[in-house]
Amino acid sequence: MRTLCSSTLIGEFFVIGFAGLVAMKDPDLSMTTVWTVSGIAMFLCLVLCGLVTRPGGVVLGWALQIALIASGFVVPSMFFLGAVFAALWWASVHYGRKVDEAKARFAAQAASSTPDAA
Repeated sequence: MRTLCSSTLIGEFFVIGFAGLVAMKDPDLSMTTVWTVSGIAMFLCLVLCGLVTRPGGVVLGWALQIALIASGFVVPSMFFLGAVFAALWWASVHYGRKVDEAKARFAAQAASSTPDAA
């Protein structure tokens, strides 16, 4: 699960950076505000790469997905990109857990089929 979720978060890192560049063109927003919000979100993406397998990591990832969709109120294309990344996040969590379960099953089978060397 960690690999799939981390890949999604790294993709979001870049998308948030590019969205910050687009948001800078809005005359109502200061550059400081745009890069403070974008920087925090980008930092959160990187931190979540390490926290995704810990308790609450997936929930924080969902909070990031909601924030990414909500950023569409500032940069309208983010409604679409946020929805795409939310779908990728769901797929990463869902299929990542299935892969982890399969790996654990195969490891258990391999351990039980190993002859005792006594």
